[in-house]
Amino acid sequence: MQRNTAFRLLFIVLNVLSIQGILAQTLRPPAYPLITHDPYFSVWSTTDKLTDSPTRHWTGKPQSLEGIIRVDGKAYQFLGAVPTAYDPILPTAELQPYTAQYTTTKPADGWEKPDFDTSGWATGAGPFGDTPEARTRWVNSETMKDGIFFRREFTYDGKANPATLLLALNHDDDVEIYLNGTQILSKPGYINEYVYLPLSAAGQQALQPGKNVLAVHCVSPRGGSFVDVGIVQPVKTAPINTAEQTSVIVSATQTRYTFTAGPVKLTVNFLSPLLLDELDVAARPVSYITFTTQSNDGKPHTVQILFTEAGTIASNTAGQKVLAKAGQTAGLSYQTIGTEAQPILAKKGDNVRIDWGYAYLAVPQSGANAKTASGVLGTLKHTFLTNGQLPASSAKLTAEPAQTMALATVLNMGAVAKPVEKHIMLAYDDIYSVQYFEQNLRAWWRREGKLTMPGLLQIAEKDYSRLRQKCTAFDARLRTDAQKAGGSEYADLCVLAYRQAIAAHKIVAGPKGNRTTWPVFFFSKENFSNGSIGTVDVTYPSAPLFLLYNNELAKGLLRFIFDYSESGRWKKDFPAHDVGTYPLANGQTYGEDMPVEEAGNMIILTAAAAQVDGKADFAREHWPTLTKWVSFLKRDGFDPTNQLCTDDFAGHLARNANLSAKAIMGIACYGKLARMLGDQKTADENLVLAREMAKKWMQMDADGDHYALTFDKPAGSWSQKYNIVWDKLLGLDVFPDEVASKEIAFYLKHQNTYGLPLDSRKTYTKSDWIMWTATLASSDVDFRAFVKPVWMFANDTPDRVPLTDWHETTNAKQVGFQARSVVGGYFIKMLEQKLKAKAGK
Repeated sequence: MQRNTAFRLLFIVLNVLSIQGILAQTLRPPAYPLITHDPYFSVWSTTDKLTDSPTRHWTGKPQSLEGIIRVDGKAYQFLGAVPTAYDPILPTAELQPYTAQYTTTKPADGWEKPDFDTSGWATGAGPFGDTPEARTRWVNSETMKDGIFFRREFTYDGKANPATLLLALNHDDDVEIYLNGTQILSKPGYINEYVYLPLSAAGQQALQPGKNVLAVHCVSPRGGSFVDVGIVQPVKTAPINTAEQTSVIVSATQTRYTFTAGPVKLTVNFLSPLLLDELDVAARPVSYITFTTQSNDGKPHTVQILFTEAGTIASNTAGQKVLAKAGQTAGLSYQTIGTEAQPILAKKGDNVRIDWGYAYLAVPQSGANAKTASGVLGTLKHTFLTNGQLPASSAKLTAEPAQTMALATVLNMGAVAKPVEKHIMLAYDDIYSVQYFEQNLRAWWRREGKLTMPGLLQIAEKDYSRLRQKCTAFDARLRTDAQKAGGSEYADLCVLAYRQAIAAHKIVAGPKGNRTTWPVFFFSKENFSNGSIGTVDVTYPSAPLFLLYNNELAKGLLRFIFDYSESGRWKKDFPAHDVGTYPLANGQTYGEDMPVEEAGNMIILTAAAAQVDGKADFAREHWPTLTKWVSFLKRDGFDPTNQLCTDDFAGHLARNANLSAKAIMGIACYGKLARMLGDQKTADENLVLAREMAKKWMQMDADGDHYALTFDKPAGSWSQKYNIVWDKLLGLDVFPDEVASKEIAFYLKHQNTYGLPLDSRKTYTKSDWIMWTATLASSDVDFRAFVKPVWMFANDTPDRVPLTDWHETTNAKQVGFQARSVVGGYFIKMLEQKLKAKAGK
């Protein structure tokens, strides 16, 4: 009774807050976060209406959540569109394994014709390339400069209309495709996902009943290599009426939709309780989905709700075989699904999804009011549409393709007049999360190796009411604090960035060694960047969010980089760029170092963590390493040689003034740490040096009304000097105020419609750096003048993907990157307010 009363009060509070605008955003998000925990357990809606598209993993691949409400026997879809399924005529490896004959030596003329003699060719499993998905290795090299030629025979039964068929392909780079000797496609360039193109008129004419031969030639003169080609027929599904979506509200930890389904109002709330002041909760891979129904006409209506979770939530590709099973634990029934193969930590890469471990759908037991099942998605939905129930469970467990399978529950809401509320939980047990120098590490929640997912679900269920209330209060407080710091548009951006920034990381327990407690390792993934794990120059822009809300996580971003050097594995006198490719942290895989960049980053962030802590104990643990790195900066940091910085997409740059400023900040931060540790002599030595360098920097880089891109001062050049922001935040007093004032005045004259360009070389920008640059401003008006165009970008961008941090300032289009952690940098203005308050300013 008390629990039901609490729910009703919470329901009223949510509506009051929404009416008052406390939870509401005016921003139209590029994508809507639904389930957000880590780089593998991350599901989004990419359309404004929840039924306009399938829900997707941040990479864009469908990971379908579907919801149907049945009101007095009439069905309405409210969650997800049905993902397009394909029947293979000739499958790609995404749908099922295959072998093909191939050669990497240019064959004789006529190689594409059906009767060509391939007796000297090799046989290998497709696809071909050098990515994690490739089954036969083919690389860009001098020995394979002719590219790859492969042939596949298949039988066409003549039943499908050729005009309805699609050519399925993924290629890197140029590809030529032949069917029975006729060229049906020539496509230059590369793509990094499967696309489905109508079979050309030539292809339709060439296709014949009986035996056919598909022949493919692909070249890869640069970069990565990959090719996979097939022919498929899209499967048509019967449409279902959709509920009318009446609102959507995104807050820091929740996304809340309201619908009208005939005479019933439905509210669906997705909650990922990423409360960083409770590390065990933040690290718990469990989200809640709450369904509230209420009669709109005062009359009772019989209501059931079907929720399904596709097997692709636990697979990398749609065709991987998955197995499902049912279980029960105290107070809960659940279904779980995972791949048959279970290749734990066997893959690494960027555009990759998890295919080990198990997804869970758990429902509180309440008599006959909630049932669960698993099976073929079409069968589950058909049975529900027919009678409002799930089919009887089958004792036979067979592995089926992930795209055909689903977990399901039906919630019987009863005769609904007044509000009726029920919830479910979605969770993921990855068994092992990251491999760290050949040692498999567990997620933080199961660090002792004793707690199981069913046990964790019991804990999460007991926590439901408390967490829902606490998250609602936190969401309102975050928006209020952000609005106070930087205005309503800044608050909208911080709200949108919050879950994304956290979920681009994984919280794991580092090697315990001789310690009495487990160290926190907080690994980032470079989402749609290059897939690196623990990249220092991704940590750097991400850090403000974690310095603001949980300094232990901020230090967890640095620990493994210190360990990499201190263990002797990394032997250079500056930090590594990364520790591997996600999820394998077995050593740097990025092809080039960023010496000044990473040395400056590590020292600056160590000082920031000390400032938040109010003590430098963390720095003391790593003082010899910090001393080695600052010595490097003193020697090579002020006037950098030709090298990359964090903005590596812009290319190499010598005498980079912003990079020089970072080196100066690093030296000053080392001095600050020395002072906090009681070594005044070392502190004075480094702070004085930093101030002398700053004066020299001003002399060398001054270019009239601004400071130049490089010390060479190319005509008209400039750049955002975002690294100087730490002078202000940490009270270092290194650069005179006139530097920031001059730069801010200049930048305000050089903004485009959608933001301030990164520098004078291109019109694209990085929105995280704009926030840092804006924080250099001494007035709220100027700060908001920089924020507004970024807000407009997020609101107007045509690219419906989780927020990109790299966009064009002229048209709001995504240039690259998405769903990255660096949007945690948006919180730097709020961090400034926290540090001011801590200092009593």
